[in-house]
Amino acid sequence: MTFFMYVFTQANAAEMGRTVICVGSGNEGSSGGHLSGSLLEEPEAGPFPGGQRAAGSGEAVPSRMGNAVARSVSVELAVAEYERSLNIQLWKNYCDEYRIYLRSPGGQEAQLPEMINGGKYILRLEQTEIMVYFGQPAPYAVPEEIYFELLPMGGSYINSGMWVIRLEPVRVVTGRYYFYLPSAAVRGSGTGFYRSTPEVTLTIPSTAAKVISVGAYDSTYEAYADFSGRGYADANRTIGVVAAGLAKPDLAAPGVGILAPDIYGGYNPFTGTSFATPIVSGSAALLMEWGIVRGNDPFLYGEKVKAYLRAGARALRGENEYPNSRVGWGGLCVASSLPI
Repeated sequence: MTFFMYVFTQANAAEMGRTVICVGSGNEGSSGGHLSGSLLEEPEAGPFPGGQRAAGSGEAVPSRMGNAVARSVSVELAVAEYERSLNIQLWKNYCDEYRIYLRSPGGQEAQLPEMINGGKYILRLEQTEIMVYFGQPAPYAVPEEIYFELLPMGGSYINSGMWVIRLEPVRVVTGRYYFYLPSAAVRGSGTGFYRSTPEVTLTIPSTAAKVISVGAYDSTYEAYADFSGRGYADANRTIGVVAAGLAKPDLAAPGVGILAPDIYGGYNPFTGTSFATPIVSGSAALLMEWGIVRGNDPFLYGEKVKAYLRAGARALRGENEYPNSRVGWGGLCVASSLPI
């Protein structure tokens, strides 16, 4: 995934650790490259959103989440023509056990074995070879990753059409699953999940806890820009690279039609969180100048700058609760962020 990171320091601030790091939340919010959901359903409430219940999904499997039961889920993925390869990431809780089936556009289906020596398995459906890697929890993260790599056999492209990944519950505690595709910039425009979910589409390293994660809004309409990567403001989130309860992004800045220098020596409008992030970085530098250089607050750096920017953020159209997964604490406002 492509990202831009901006580090601003003042005088010799970097040598003293007085830094602020601002990172764009990415442009994957509306790209169709993410789908998440749950195998759990409450008997009265029906299935959780995300994915589609498989026809004839069989008996419900009891879970350890109250009265909820787990049922199969089918995830539909459209693969455009002329895709030379494609990788798919499935993230889940290590405590959950699923049977995993893959079905190709031509109807061929295969089940992944539950036990794989060496964590690697290769299967072939139609003219596509699928390499599957089963990960393990890491010393710094508890989720499990299952990685699929689709490669062409005897041709230049993998099979196009609708691929289906079916998850069947075996032993379920949370039932959550998160699918990710590569960035929209490196896959065909027609490749994506049929029922994609825009939540949790931040790009690395904007997921880091100690950075200022910056989303984008359209300054013309004073509203969230739908391409901007979404994060989380959910204390019950159980999958992710940071602790549950941490809200991201931190705030949003103008990121649509930003006038900036081009490679030809002129100026053109650009769109993306990479153009919203420098605005926040400059704002952080102004706060640090006011605090450190002018002597108003020699400790105005790092998380303290983030706290001031959050406190000064203003409301945007269409957002009713803050912080939220779209714009965090709101739109950037430096004037309201100064503690005076």
